[in-house]
This record gives sequence, C-alpha cells and structure tokens, in this order.
Amino acid sequence: MSGPPLAEGAAGEAGTGPAPSLWRNRDFNLLWTGQCLSDLGGAMVDLALPLLVLQQTGSPARAGLVGTAGLVTALVCRLPAGVLADRFDRRRLMIACDLLRLAVYALLGWAVVTGTASLPVILAVVVSGAAATAVFSTAEHASVRNLVRLDQLTSAVARNEARTYGVSLAGPPLGGLLFGIGRALPFLGNALSFLLSLVAVCRIRRPLQEARERTAAAPAAGASAAEGLRFLLGHPFLRALLVIAAPLNMAFTGMIFAMTLALRRADVAPYLVGVAGTIFAVGGLLGAFAAPALQRRLRLPVLITLLCWVTAALMAVSALLSHSVLAAVPLAAAVFLGPTANAALFGHQAAVTPDHLQGRVVSGVLLAAGSAAALAPALAGALLARWSPGPAMLVFPLLVTAAALTATLSKGIRTTPA
Repeated sequence: MSGPPLAEGAAGEAGTGPAPSLWRNRDFNLLWTGQCLSDLGGAMVDLALPLLVLQQTGSPARAGLVGTAGLVTALVCRLPAGVLADRFDRRRLMIACDLLRLAVYALLGWAVVTGTASLPVILAVVVSGAAATAVFSTAEHASVRNLVRLDQLTSAVARNEARTYGVSLAGPPLGGLLFGIGRALPFLGNALSFLLSLVAVCRIRRPLQEARERTAAAPAAGASAAEGLRFLLGHPFLRALLVIAAPLNMAFTGMIFAMTLALRRADVAPYLVGVAGTIFAVGGLLGAFAAPALQRRLRLPVLITLLCWVTAALMAVSALLSHSVLAAVPLAAAVFLGPTANAALFGHQAAVTPDHLQGRVVSGVLLAAGSAAALAPALAGALLARWSPGPAMLVFPLLVTAAALTATLSKGIRTTPA
C-alpha cells in the first residue's frame, strides 16, 4: 500500500530525495496557521488581563496573582499533559482543549460586557485556559513528528519559533488597541482565535500519532509518567538536552527581565524600554528564519556548542552595557541564535523519541525549561536588590556557560549522529 505523497510530509521517513518545502505540506500548515491565530489571541490576552484586573480591583498585587496562577497551572499540568497526549487520540484532545478555551474566553468576554467579571471569574478562566493550553501545546509538539519528514523536523521547529516571536511582536500592541476600544474585545478576539484553531485541527487529514497496540489495561497515570521520565533521563542526548535547555531558558528570561528593570533604574524613558523589548523580539524572529540555513551548515554538536559559547559572551557584553539601551543589541544577537539552538535540539529530540513516548518526553523537557524560566524573574529581582545591574546580570551568562560546558563535554551531544 503506497504512503502519502512526500509533499504532505511522510512522517517517520527521512526521504530519499530533496526535502519538499514545508509550505507545500497542507497538514503542517493547517496546524501552524491555527496556532499562529490562537497564539496571537493569547498574546493579546496576556496584556489585557492585568489591565482588566487593575481596572476592576485597583490592585497590582491581584493583577500579579492572576498571572502567577496561569504560570503555576501550566507547570503543574505539564506531566499529566504528556500522559494524555500519549494515551489518547491527539486530534480529539486538541479539539477538546480548543472547545474549552473557546467557551471560557467567550464567557469572560460576556462577563466584561455585562459587568460581572469579578476576580474569581477571571481566575477560573485563567486557570482552566492555562490547563487546556498546557495539554494542547504538549499534544501539538508530539504531533509534529507525524506531519513532516524526519529531515524536516528542525525546519518545522524553526517555523514554530518564528511563530512565537512574530506573535510576541504583534500580540501586545493589538491587545492594547482592542482593550482601549472596548474592554471585552481582546477576550472575545481570543475566543475567535480558538474557534479558528479548532477548524484548522479538524481539517488535518493525517493521523497525529502512530497506531497503538491494544492492551488489556492502560498503566496508571503515575506509572505512565514515570516511564516517560525514565526514557528521558536514560537517553544520553535527552539527558544533556535537559541540562542545556533549563539554564538557557532561565538566562534568556532573566536577562530580559533584569534589562527592563535596569533601564528603568537608569531613568531611561519608558518608550525606549519598549523599543528594547521590540529589538529582542525582532532578533528572535530573524533568528527563527535563519535557523534552517544555519542548521544545514553545521553538525548538531558543533552548532550547539558554538551557539552556547557565543550566547554567553554576548550576554556578558550586554550586562556591561546595562545602563543603556545599547545593551539590547548584543542581547538581541544572543536571542537571534536561540531559535537555531531550539530547532536543532527539539528537532533531534522528536527524531530519537518513539512516538508513543513523545508527549511524556516533551512534557518533561518543557517542565524543566519552564520551571527554570519561571524562577528567572525572582532571581533577577533578588540579584538587582543586592548588587548593581552589571555584576548582577553577569550571573545569567554564567548559567549559559554551564550549558556550554555541558554541550562541549557531554558524550550525548558529541556523539549525536546527523
């Protein structure tokens, strides 16, 4: 029986000829476009939610509580999300998540219109939406391997990186504009984005996971999660990936947060601080577009080692310029290199992980990286409270140096085949 055409992404096969363009892969583009829209809606809401809470309660602490509730929920749901993504049909799982997010954000939009958007309502929406997003994103990560050829995995991950940075540029300004026109509009717009994502997922033809062998009884959720963690920690490359991804994510998040605080402490005008944020996002977006070309020219061990050492050096230069907006330039150059590292590492992760473990392995990596990133603002604040910005921010390039040493010395990275 003949398989699907290569232009549709012969999942699990490297292919014998030149890889067709991902732009010709109908199913991958449906998933990617749907997530562009839902990520855009999420970025709008990330800006609009604290503004809504501030307007409703007048309390910055309560606005921070809402944001923290979403982050904590996402972290707590990561490992269960991996179990669900490996145990159930991923398409149906994503459809269920989109339906839930569509319903809760439409409800929040209606509550804002009617004046009933109390803090408990907002918290309930944020927590349920964050849980659904954790499950959806894990299932999406696990599904990509079944939509593209193995030799296109890094390009697919790079496309997803470009989506993330593009949304970070467009989402907040759009969210602020809509909130200014009508407070309910960002939340209703987010609900619409989930409706469009739902339509896109429903139109994907290819199965999003390999056929599973039927067993008498599925293992308990705890045992299932433990199986994924054992594979993750037992594989030399994946174990090294954990040690590299966690400090890299913490360093990038901490540097950007610390840079913002340091510029304000130096009395830099708020609009210039905003310009620095735009520079970071542009650097990442350009890096995502360049990632496939860089990855094709360098073997993965050389690529990861080089990027880690260069990023550590660029972050150190940025720390020394912390009193000026010029600090954003070397940091943007470091952000430029980030998508290439992510594409290479996560692309190879998808290639070496069996499909029935994809969800659990992805959730383990994302949990480690996300937990480290979540701690970064608190670490940056504590460092800046004790030392001046320059010395305080040098802690983050030291974290990247630890990742660089891992990439240089780890047998799991050095012996990685193409």
